[in-house]
Amino acid sequence: MQTQATIVRRIMDRKVSAPTAKSPGAGNEAMCDTDIEKRVLRKCDLHVLPILYTLYMLSYLDRINIGNARIEGLEKDLGMSGNDYNIAVQVLFIPYILLEVPSNIMLKRVAPSTWLSFIMFIWGSGIIVWRPGHLSILSRLFRGRTGSWIFIIEGLLTSAVAVIAKWLIVDWPEQAQFLNSDERVVLLQRLEEDEGFAKMNTLNRKSFLRTLSDWKIWVGGLMYLGTTTSTYSVSYYLPTVLKEFGYTSSAAQVQTIPIYAAGLLVAFLTAWSSDRLRHRYGFVILGAVTNAVGYIFLLAQSHVSVNVRYMALYLVECGLWIGSPVEIVWITSNLGGHYKRALGSAIATASGNLSGFIASNVFITSQAPRYPAGYGVALGMTVFAALAAAVLFLGLRRENRRRDRGGRDYRLQSGKDELENMGDDHPGFRYGL
Repeated sequence: MQTQATIVRRIMDRKVSAPTAKSPGAGNEAMCDTDIEKRVLRKCDLHVLPILYTLYMLSYLDRINIGNARIEGLEKDLGMSGNDYNIAVQVLFIPYILLEVPSNIMLKRVAPSTWLSFIMFIWGSGIIVWRPGHLSILSRLFRGRTGSWIFIIEGLLTSAVAVIAKWLIVDWPEQAQFLNSDERVVLLQRLEEDEGFAKMNTLNRKSFLRTLSDWKIWVGGLMYLGTTTSTYSVSYYLPTVLKEFGYTSSAAQVQTIPIYAAGLLVAFLTAWSSDRLRHRYGFVILGAVTNAVGYIFLLAQSHVSVNVRYMALYLVECGLWIGSPVEIVWITSNLGGHYKRALGSAIATASGNLSGFIASNVFITSQAPRYPAGYGVALGMTVFAALAAAVLFLGLRRENRRRDRGGRDYRLQSGKDELENMGDDHPGFRYGL
């Protein structure tokens, strides 16, 4: 059984095939099947995506709200100085990284609606009393004014949505009440066909080691590390950078809105285009180039106007949201089998989130407003991400060609149990580029 997020990704990753009937009767039956499949897709769009999108949106907001609180007096209210803010930011990433893999394993053992709503309620409650996360400011958190209220309001919203989410998330496809019995059969059939050869439904020592030794998980993690260094740099320091441009605190908050809106629009356009073209690598490179151009302008900010610097922030944000979502999809779609995908995606994501330690330490207060170290490191990591993407692309293409030549067919001699728990190492699997 798969979580709804996995189900939707796999359903939407497939095109509804055209009927290939040879007789009028067969044609009518094929058309009927196609109509059901389209109806299943529409219902998944309406019943599955909204709540999952809301959960992700709130988790992202809760991670970055410290950047907004900073320019509203957080540091002054809490008596923070020097690089205290940087330390507060990086502490978040310790549990975030360590718990990534265990959390994904729990999704197989606990109902997703229960687990996701539980951890969401915990983090929402934690934001109210714990954020920004290091013990030295716990007792002083509520002495703040605007900065503290940002955490309180967003934490309360997250906790409230968590309670509602328990009844909105459907755990397993056969329990999807928004589908009738025929539609559930079609959905289960499609999922079974989609899984094909790439099964890994048993977690044992061999499958665990097979996952840990998969080169593409680690290369994908390095690619994601490079991109998310820039992502977290923008998330945690964008309001501060805008304030350094000469805006007041309130104006800087407002100026972040169109930048994030542009990133959202680009993310939707990229998702649509990438799916239509069935291609990932080119979009990762496009995102990296766009991102890099923005950072070059910011590094040369003493020679350009404030308007050009502001435009550069749009380029950085749009570049991130061209590349980052595509990278996650590219990594996970090339991991076959439930446990391979759960463990592999968690490892790659956790590897990428190590960037939080980098991003939180390169925007040095004493270097304001130019931040040469921050922009320079972000630019370098963007180039690093592009190089890792090239390695991943070339490696996957080479592996596909080897399998086309029968170079992995020797694996078919493995025992039945191993062959059916091999994941994407099965010679019949082909990687997406």
